[in-house]
This record gives sequence, C-alpha cells and structure tokens, in this order.
Amino acid sequence: MAKQDYYDVLGVSKNATEAELKKAYRRLAMKHHPDRNPDNEEAEEKFKIAKEAYDVLSDAHKRAAYDQFGHAGVDNSIGGGAGAAGFGDIFDSVFGDIFGGGSGRGGERVYRGADLRYELSLTLEEAVAGTTVKIRVPKQVECTACNGSGAKKGSSPVKCTTCNGVGQVRMQQGFFSVQQTCPQCRGAGKMIKDPCPSCRGQGRVRDNKTISVKVPACVDTGDRIRLSGEGEAGQNRGPSGDLYVDVAVKEHPIFTRDDSDLYCEVPVSFATATLGGEFEVPTLDGRVKLKIPAESQSGKMFRLRGKGVRSVRGSSKGDLLCRIVVETPVNLNKTQKELLRQFDQAMHNDSKKHSPRASSWLDGVKSFFDNMTQ
Repeated sequence: MAKQDYYDVLGVSKNATEAELKKAYRRLAMKHHPDRNPDNEEAEEKFKIAKEAYDVLSDAHKRAAYDQFGHAGVDNSIGGGAGAAGFGDIFDSVFGDIFGGGSGRGGERVYRGADLRYELSLTLEEAVAGTTVKIRVPKQVECTACNGSGAKKGSSPVKCTTCNGVGQVRMQQGFFSVQQTCPQCRGAGKMIKDPCPSCRGQGRVRDNKTISVKVPACVDTGDRIRLSGEGEAGQNRGPSGDLYVDVAVKEHPIFTRDDSDLYCEVPVSFATATLGGEFEVPTLDGRVKLKIPAESQSGKMFRLRGKGVRSVRGSSKGDLLCRIVVETPVNLNKTQKELLRQFDQAMHNDSKKHSPRASSWLDGVKSFFDNMTQ
C-alpha cells in the first residue's frame, strides 16, 4: 500500500514552519499515544506514522530530500536504522562510484556512524521541572579489542593489493573511464588478513550503552534533545553519529497541557455553584485558593495567571485554567429526595426568575412546535 504523504499525515501545508510542524505533531501524539489508547492497534499505528512524518519533516536535510524525491528520498534514513543514511549518504551511495565519492585520508574511505533515535517518556512533573535520566541504547560501538581497526591484536591491516590503497579502481568502458569502489576492500584501501576475533574484522560490535540525558525544564511532547557523537560508531574509524532523544509526555490524571497553559476540571456541588464558595486547587507549584462566585454555571472557566508552565525558550509563564463542572448528586436517601422535590416545586413557582435559560429554551421549543402546526 502506498505511503501517505507526510504533510497530509500531520495536516500541514508544504511550506509549514518548524513551529507549525511541532504543534501538529504534538496534537497527534497526544491524541494517539499508546498510554491514552491501550490495546488500540489503530491508534498505535497512527502514532507511529505521525512520529515517522515528524522525524523526516523536522530534519532540514531529510525534508529537502523528501520534497524533491518523495518517500524514495528518505526511506533509507528512517525506520530500523533511525537515520542510518542522511541525504549526503544517499547521494554518495548512488553516484559515488561515478564521481569518486566517499571521505577519508590518503584514499581510505571512512563512513560516519548512523544517527539513532530514542523515545523518552516523562511525567508532566519531570518535563516541567527538568531531570537527568539514564537510558540504555543498543548500538554499534568501536571494538575495544582492536581499537576499531578490525585486525587481530598484534597485527595491522595491510594495503589493498587490488586498488593499491586508494579505495577505488578505474574501469575502462569504451571511450569512458569510470571510477568505482574497489570490490576487494569496499573502499577502505586496506585489507585485514588476520581479523579480530571479537568483531570478526568489522571494527565494531553491538553493545548496550548506558547514557545520561540531561532534560531541560519545561520540555513538551515533540521536543528533541540531540546528543552529539552518541549514535553508532563509524566504519573505518569514521566519526560516530548522533543520538536524538524524542520527548513524549505521559497523560496526567489532573492536568492537560497546551504549550505553556494548563487546564483542569474542578467538580463542585450544586449548592456551592449556587451559593458560591472557596476551593483549594492543585498547581505544579503547590495549592492555591479558587473563589467561586454565587450562581456560577457549569462550564465556567477561571484563569489563574502565572500558574501554568514556563516556556522552554523564554521566561514567560503560562496560566492555569480551571473549568468548574457542577456534579449531580447521586445515591440520595429518602429524606434528601423529598427535600429536593420541595425545592424543585418552590423553583417552579417563579421559574423565569430562577432559571432564565431553561425558561427561554422552553419558550423557543413551544414557538418551534407552534410554527410546525400552522
């Protein structure tokens, strides 16, 4: 099945800014995150697709390749290798044999290690306060037995006899002379006669490395932390790739976050909403008093300024918006029910005064049916 366009996945235009991409991804990630949709395979798949789209479009090089070549331009740089080949690597793998691509000194081709991605789940409190966590990342690391040379201890790689250490050979095809990667040493310029038993001549081994990640305060879902050189080790002693830690904030039992603002629902009794009252409501900094005026309606929003989250890139702090929800009493006993009936009867004697919205609505309904019968 054909892949869906990444811009369509995120619901943004092709000239969307970095901020627009991040906001769109954050919205989808919050909606389809597995923590919010347990045992929902469809939501999990949508979450993965949204993450894949954001991984590509938030990277300037990958986005340029995607805009020009579509999925074919980035399929080798996402998924299992999590960034195993950047756009420059794609170009080199396609045209390197003709133009003599590759990097290295003295003809030896070295390859930068793959970039890796790790999704870090944080609680809202951890994301707002900042924290330091240790993560275990499986990756290719330099073999310590041979120091990355691939040769058995006490021996060294020798110059390739096919390319004479250049890493490339020149092939004559009619009038054209084409330069290609040496098939013997695969561009390394050297051969290993006595391979290292630990890495079998590869110079790299797979290992689980524990890495300490310092998470800055006030990060949010969609934010990314780059750890330079913590990706996979390069080949032929090439530079290591980078590790990108993608932040995903877990659903909170009380608060919902929208950028630097926090939202919460406060259940209040019918009597409190009618007569007014004062509540202690939680914030991330502690408890504060919330005064509810008399005759407050369900759904009314109260703004507590400066009680939200500080911006990760600024000093301004958002607000806490508390929405009151009038709770209908349950499990009433006989006496309570009788008192409620008496109260309801007293209200009916002057309903337009005490319940103007209900009276207005009933008048509208009566007018509606009267018009239908005419």
